[in-house]
Amino acid sequence: MPARSSPFRHRESHRSGRTGWLRASVLGANDGILSTGALLLGVASAEASRSAVLTAGVAGLVAGAASMAMGEYVSVSSQKDAERAERAVEAGELERDPAGELTELTGIYEARGLSKELAAQVAEQLMATDALGAHLRDELGQNEVTRARPFEAAWTSFFSFALGAVIPLGVAALASDALRGLAVAIATFVGLLGLGALAARLGGASIARGSLRVGIGGAAALALTFVVGTIFGTTVS
Repeated sequence: MPARSSPFRHRESHRSGRTGWLRASVLGANDGILSTGALLLGVASAEASRSAVLTAGVAGLVAGAASMAMGEYVSVSSQKDAERAERAVEAGELERDPAGELTELTGIYEARGLSKELAAQVAEQLMATDALGAHLRDELGQNEVTRARPFEAAWTSFFSFALGAVIPLGVAALASDALRGLAVAIATFVGLLGLGALAARLGGASIARGSLRVGIGGAAALALTFVVGTIFGTTVS
């Protein structure tokens, strides 16, 4: 006798639930590696001492991590405020004109391919159980996965920036004076490639494309700071 299938056996792994923290983590780590590496390269190319390079790097790490955290908190808080405002508007419309909102929801399901009769049945049942939730989800695209989380974005950005910045900073601390600039540039570039590959892997995208996308932009930023640091060092010396 064949075993009966269970509704709990079918499991799917989707990456949409990673969107919030993945975006903040990748952005923070990428900025940590690139901005700190570029800062160290610029200072090192100006022929600064080891202590000056490391002081600049530590200051850049702390300031950058705090700035990223605050920026993410403010940005995502604004998104959360907008979500709350839309929720309040929708709740008011449901209270003032429930029949009109039912018609609107029915039209949404019809546009997605349901017959008029089935769309009306689905809309009526959802309106009876969770009218606001149905409209937020199907009319405005708001759900638990995409909900704005300011604190999560802030702390994720802070720690990911700090972790990213440790890569070029650690290399700068260990490298000799003669090779410090080159070592920082290589470590930063390799770190960016690795981060791009990891982000692409977690997001289900092409690893090669993700690496190149980050690497090309990072190489351009490193080249620019090297030129600026070299010119500045030659001017003041």
